[in-house]
Amino acid sequence: MKRFEIVIGTEYLDQLTELLERSEVRGYTVFKNVGGIGSRGIRNPDDVLTPAENIVVILACKEDRAQKVLNELGAAMKGFGGMCLVSNCHAQAPG
Repeated sequence: MKRFEIVIGTEYLDQLTELLERSEVRGYTVFKNVGGIGSRGIRNPDDVLTPAENIVVILACKEDRAQKVLNELGAAMKGFGGMCLVSNCHAQAPG
């Protein structure tokens, strides 16, 4: 399985979720209002004067689905800015 950690501006969340739906991803987690520094400068979630906010989207999927996500995400990330980390992972069933 593959784990995706995607950091983008909040304004791109709808586009990202549409992309994930096209890739048939059925589950992901969104962390809103995260901070950091990157290509677009500092994003401080405590700064009330700067409306720019980042989000982190985390998902895990099987290899074949991961390739669909990568195909869709490759071009989109150029427009989104931010970053995408992909790593191997193992799923464990609940219980």
